[in-house]
Amino acid sequence: MITTSDGLRLDSVRHDGGPETVVLVHGITADLDENGLFTELAPRLAAAGFTVLRFSFRGHGRSDGRPRDMTVAGELLDLRAAVDGPVSVVASSFGAVSTALSLASLPVRRVVLWQPVLDLRRTFLEPELPRGIALYSDRASLAQNGFLDIEGRFELGAALFEEFAHLDPRGAFLASRMPALVVHGSGDEHVSHEIARETALARAGTDWHSLAGAGHGFGDSAEEALDVTVRWLSRVKAG
Repeated sequence: MITTSDGLRLDSVRHDGGPETVVLVHGITADLDENGLFTELAPRLAAAGFTVLRFSFRGHGRSDGRPRDMTVAGELLDLRAAVDGPVSVVASSFGAVSTALSLASLPVRRVVLWQPVLDLRRTFLEPELPRGIALYSDRASLAQNGFLDIEGRFELGAALFEEFAHLDPRGAFLASRMPALVVHGSGDEHVSHEIARETALARAGTDWHSLAGAGHGFGDSAEEALDVTVRWLSRVKAG
């Protein structure tokens, strides 16, 4: 269990494997399992000589807090509590937001972004892709209830949408200098493959890996995503 600076308890699981730590940062409606991807990745990284920390952000999984009260500001506190000394980070989807915004202030040696949310306006406020349009366009419900119900699985609060208007994870990622890998499915219907590709190619020290035809969550290409991540972290560590 991790305790944040504002007193919340975050559910966490540690996989011991070696002196270097990798922190796994999940997406907006997920938890420390990241829909099974992190439960698959963690033992592979441990076998490759890394200690791995998985945790659930506030309002997710078994951590303290309500989903509708979750904000990026809160997730920044959660990530700060999870990072204890120099680490690598693997962040999936919305997890890239708090990760990118923390790169200037936390001791992150290397970072892997899976299907990252880098442009909050084009993903949430003015969604361009089919899945985003279906999930985030009901602003009347958001205004009336104070939260947006995501298919009965999660509630996104109005305060979160207010943050989206002035946060720039893409700019923060481009301004950082540590080695990075970006992995994204070319068929992602939720988060823009093109924004991720353009950002990765514009940033020095960044490797880009596109999963042909893969949607959000990687689907049948999950094995490829896991393999390239473990290989890249092992290679960069060795280098």
